[in-house]
Amino acid sequence: MAATSSRAGKQPRSVWLAERPPVKRKAEQPAGLDLDKIVAATVRLLDAEGLAKFSMRRLAAELGVTAMSVYWYVDTKDDLLELAMDAVAGELDLPDESDERADWRDQLRHLAFEYRKLLLAHTWLPRLLGEYLNFGPRSMAFSNATLRVMARSGLSKESTSGALAAVFQFVYGFCSIQGQHRAHCRAEGTTLDEYFQQVVEAVRDRPRFAETMELSVNATYAREELSAEQRLSDDFAFALELQIAGIEAMRERERQQERERGQATAAANDAADVTDAAAAAGTGVPPASSTTRTRTDQTTKR
Repeated sequence: MAATSSRAGKQPRSVWLAERPPVKRKAEQPAGLDLDKIVAATVRLLDAEGLAKFSMRRLAAELGVTAMSVYWYVDTKDDLLELAMDAVAGELDLPDESDERADWRDQLRHLAFEYRKLLLAHTWLPRLLGEYLNFGPRSMAFSNATLRVMARSGLSKESTSGALAAVFQFVYGFCSIQGQHRAHCRAEGTTLDEYFQQVVEAVRDRPRFAETMELSVNATYAREELSAEQRLSDDFAFALELQIAGIEAMRERERQQERERGQATAAANDAADVTDAAAAAGTGVPPASSTTRTRTDQTTKR
């Protein structure tokens, strides 16, 4: 008998998979406290103070209740963080899928920019996305919207997952770094422009940074004296266009490969007809391949 792992079939831990009974407030519970208010306060604290400083005690103090009052509504801090993740996902504006004339490219751009806005508004979110399952109802609504938009691109189903990963993991990575830069600047009491200028000054005269400095000096945004935030926005928009262009190029490659397969099949059939005809010459026997294909065609029609 094959050995089995004790972990086989183990269900992943998530608040969205738990079947917690509805909360019934006890007489000693604070009036006016509910799960929605707890989650909203959690988001406010995470935005204001960051993930490192967040605790259930700090949350309880913010709400003016005891920590035990909070645990009456959620089992763990992890559950609360998952709820906060899905709460902010409700800020994502989804495209109108009823508009059949809408261009899938425009809708994909809209979703990518919405995701960017969300990640930059809540700089604690990228880390949690790497730690927790993210399939609350609002998060899944966004995920399903991306699938439906990509389905209209003409790309094969087999390629859809990779295409979505190219777009949204790019957004995730780009915005995670930008968000960390913003958080660093807030902590240091400086601006992003000042921070970037400090970096430039620190490396300007060092030979190993010469190529990077030349690129920075010759870049369009440097010549136009754009702010650091605008430079990043322009870079993001251009990089996103590269992703979309790549999807279109891969779709055309798939279509070309399909045409080539069809042509190869037709050529093989033609070659078989010639071979069968030559073999049957003088015997009066119909070519085998033609007979087989005729029967197949008739069966298909039936």
